[in-house]
Amino acid sequence: MSKFGGSNNKKEVPAMTSSSLSDIVFMLLFFFMVTTQMREDEQKVIIKTPEASEVVKLERKDLAAYINIGSPTLQYQAQWGTDARIQLNDSFKTTQDIRDFIAAERESKSEADRALMTINIKADQDVRMGIITEVKQELRRCSALKIMYNARKGGSNN
Repeated sequence: MSKFGGSNNKKEVPAMTSSSLSDIVFMLLFFFMVTTQMREDEQKVIIKTPEASEVVKLERKDLAAYINIGSPTLQYQAQWGTDARIQLNDSFKTTQDIRDFIAAERESKSEADRALMTINIKADQDVRMGIITEVKQELRRCSALKIMYNARKGGSNN
């Protein structure tokens, strides 16, 4: 009988338990479900954003309210036609509905963040400027003066 490392004294490596593996997977799943923001609104208008020479990224997307302007997608053209429409949230509206939309968006923000709220106009590059001017006039009437226009970075034409 030897004290050290005899052939009779071989120890096997224990099998790896997978009982905590499912807990870790569900914890990760829960984490990503809580932290991921899902798209809230369905895109009902076709928008090809115009090019811009200088583009600035929106700092806080949670403080932005989106106004989409463009012609309806194919599934809505039978009902709404092909003329440019204004989409607020998930429905087509007129310029008179913008005031209620801005009021509802302000109410959904905290008191400190209301002054920082930005209106993001996503308009198709072929939309008549008259519609955009009407939207801007209505935004002025409801004191929503912080406006951004959605655009894609284009080549410089120097």
